[in-house]
Amino acid sequence: MDERAFRQSRYDEPLVFDLGREGREGLSFPDFSEPRVLEVPSQIRRKDLRLPQLSEVEVVRHFTRLSQMNWGIDTGPYPLGSCTMKYNPRLNEEIASLDQIQMIHPLQSDDELQGALELMYRLERLLSSLTGMHRFTLQPAAGAHGELTGCLIMRKYFKELGEDRGEIIVPDTAHGTNPASAAMAGFNVVEVPTGPDGCIEIEALKGAVSAKRTAGMMMTNPNTLGIFEKDVLEISRIIHEAGGLLYYDGANLQGIIGRARPGDIGFDLVHLNLHKTFSTPHGGGGPGSGPVGVKGLLEGFLPVPLISEDGRGKYRLSWDAPKSIGKVRGWYGAFPVLVRAYCYLLSMGGSGLRLSSGIAVLNTNYFLRRVEGIRGFSTPFQGIRRKHEVVISAEPLLEETGVTAMDVSKALLDRGLHPPTVYFPQVVRESMMFEFTETETRENIDRYVEALREISAQAYSDPQTLKRAPENTAAGRLDEVWANHPRTMVLSHRMRQMKRG
Repeated sequence: MDERAFRQSRYDEPLVFDLGREGREGLSFPDFSEPRVLEVPSQIRRKDLRLPQLSEVEVVRHFTRLSQMNWGIDTGPYPLGSCTMKYNPRLNEEIASLDQIQMIHPLQSDDELQGALELMYRLERLLSSLTGMHRFTLQPAAGAHGELTGCLIMRKYFKELGEDRGEIIVPDTAHGTNPASAAMAGFNVVEVPTGPDGCIEIEALKGAVSAKRTAGMMMTNPNTLGIFEKDVLEISRIIHEAGGLLYYDGANLQGIIGRARPGDIGFDLVHLNLHKTFSTPHGGGGPGSGPVGVKGLLEGFLPVPLISEDGRGKYRLSWDAPKSIGKVRGWYGAFPVLVRAYCYLLSMGGSGLRLSSGIAVLNTNYFLRRVEGIRGFSTPFQGIRRKHEVVISAEPLLEETGVTAMDVSKALLDRGLHPPTVYFPQVVRESMMFEFTETETRENIDRYVEALREISAQAYSDPQTLKRAPENTAAGRLDEVWANHPRTMVLSHRMRQMKRG
């Protein structure tokens, strides 16, 4: 094998609960005999925390070894389509880590939190300006949570109107969370298909809309094929003439940020993923933030509290919203994420944001042109320019060699390259969705093109080798059924102990 080949670190690293010895300490706790501690009622005091007993150096070495068996945006490109895994500037990290940010408490009075409230107020105004919305709530914890919040707002809006509208329309290219969020909010989901141009079929939409049943439509634009919905103004007209509302899933805002505003193209409410578009590390479960913005007619339904300014530079939490859907999360949002987003917006400015979407679109279309013609891969919806992401298909490779999109992804791992999103959207067979953000270089994109070319050649000469991939990573190929089945998956140390009996 090539001596220059990628090799990921591999340690036989036990769980932290299986390390250490009784009596070792990495931290000195206060004297628990102090009177203030004894004031804690005995019935809520735990006698055994069942924590591992390790020295500080054991903890540091354990997590350092784990980090060497992992992959992140600081390690290399992360072209996970529809996730916008862009580099997170360290300046924003440093500011969000300040004690003044980390040590404040939501139970402090408004007077003591003026700086934090002012930052949140100004962030809300910036997000409103970027999207063409009237007001935002910063409470939702992530994108799907924002979708649920938006659907609850739509339901309350029609309830106030006295209209019993129980259906929400979603395209077949929608993120899976769209129909799930609509269903959780009590709506029935009506799906509309994608046409040969990669956009929503207008005639099918006309057939799905009802002036009595349709509460609204959820759309991602650019859609998950990376294609801008060219008929969005016509779609907006159809939905609004039926009395419905148009919801913008902001997961793909990177494709148009600084160039078009959802509010200007007909959307009534929108959620944004601050952890995607606005500089917060994410993946693996958080942290996230999914603010929801609305046009003026929906302002009264936003979760409480909102932040107001009294005209004299004083900020306070405002609870006076009798039609509000109530709170959707504890306290007021993921504050450090809001701080990162605010810093990012100030450092980029309007021209910087516009440039970022331009470079992201340029990177995507450069990759698309270079990957065309590689044997075994096709590029659906040819002749249509993509925005910030693109979906290619490994269907020809499967039919001619038996090598799947999953095999290709595992082979990319063996070459030190994080794979794209696979098997989504489902309207493309053997789909592979690449998103090269504005922070990736041309050289890194070229590495992916050459890797796909090499994998293609190997698929036609030695397909079985690809079936064994990955072999150079810390972990080999998982049995995904075993890993995901409720009877066998293990998400925590407690689950592991319970399954072992």
